[in-house]
Amino acid sequence: MIDPDEQEPEAAELVRPYVITNGRGLPEDDQFSLITLVTAAADPQLRPGHLSPEKQSVLDLCSGGYLSVAEIAGHMRLPMGVVKILLSDLAEGGHLITRAPVSRAQLVDKQILQEVLDGLQARFG
Repeated sequence: MIDPDEQEPEAAELVRPYVITNGRGLPEDDQFSLITLVTAAADPQLRPGHLSPEKQSVLDLCSGGYLSVAEIAGHMRLPMGVVKILLSDLAEGGHLITRAPVSRAQLVDKQILQEVLDGLQARFG
């Protein structure tokens, strides 16, 4: 029996992933990689009130700017597959804007950098 002065431990909030995704699997065209950038659409009229709590949480999280899919999964504390399904649903509904990650810059040729350095040293001492 629990002492009246002690509080009962809180039950963990646990919703099974298949409940969140309505039992669906990953979409065939996996458009979301770990580094795909996602933000909420700017038009508030595109946000109906009948979204699931998880989808609404994703939209609230993404309304501050671009986040990667991995960041969204980390903040939501949901498995990556579940997040990709939620993002796919929201993107199909026009609630999200996705952007490919910024590509890596190409390395500059060392010979060109050396020539610039030599020119600056000759000009300015």
